[in-house]
Amino acid sequence: MSFYRHSGPRSYLSSTMTERFDCFYCRENLQGKKHAKKDDKPVCVRCFDKLCANTCAECRKPIGADAKELTHKNRHWHEGCFRCAKCYKPLANESFAAKDDGKIMCGKCGDRDGSSRCQGCYKVITPGSKNVEYKHKVWHEECFICFECKQPIRSQSFLTKGDDMYCTACHEKKFAKHCARCKEAISSGGITYQDQPWHSECFVCNTCKKPLAGARFTAHEDQFYCVNCYKADVAKKCSGCQNPITGFGRGTNVVNYEDKTWHEYCFNCKKCSLSMAHKRFVINGNDIYCSDCAKKL
Repeated sequence: MSFYRHSGPRSYLSSTMTERFDCFYCRENLQGKKHAKKDDKPVCVRCFDKLCANTCAECRKPIGADAKELTHKNRHWHEGCFRCAKCYKPLANESFAAKDDGKIMCGKCGDRDGSSRCQGCYKVITPGSKNVEYKHKVWHEECFICFECKQPIRSQSFLTKGDDMYCTACHEKKFAKHCARCKEAISSGGITYQDQPWHSECFVCNTCKKPLAGARFTAHEDQFYCVNCYKADVAKKCSGCQNPITGFGRGTNVVNYEDKTWHEYCFNCKKCSLSMAHKRFVINGNDIYCSDCAKKL
């Protein structure tokens, strides 16, 4: 806030001296007459108004010797012209604010004009009041509310959706994905398998509970198993080599016949070792034979 410097009313000097006392400009004898001074030089009223008067910053007219003049930062006003640019309140005896664009305002209008406006109620945020700033915008603390529950967020954490703010609870309820196992909201992280979201800590082996994120695993009857647990507890045993059929690596292809299963590379003739995959074969007990070898039994 700035304060004006009052330079008037203009004081006239009346000379009563007997020696000659002339106007600096027109040389009129000023003895016994009203006059003003300009740079400590005597000037008659007429010359002062014509040659020395400052121009009012508001009305652009000269400020004559008879007028009260107000001065601020090398700018000059008639006393009646020195008023608020917004509400026109006279400021001759009031504090005021001088804006960068040259406008003069009363304290109240100056505060409003220079203060930010709340993005919620669009009213002025007065200096010293509690407020919330986010992305170069400002709200009254009580106006910074959750878009869903309308409760003030204040200093709590919040999340956004478009231009709207949500408290954590409302954002999770409205937008968060929910874990396919525990059904709770996934606030951050998580993984997706077959278009379903999971908490990382929920996506584990059904047997040993080892986390499966980033590891090899297989699914069986809607349950997930790490490789070791699947081999030991779930996988069928090959009727040829008796090892688990996991579907990993070399054992990807299998052959099923009745209630028995083989690795494709184990499905061979017992006698000549010819692969029987995609060929006619003969079962004798637990053994497989090609047609030629079966005739020799």
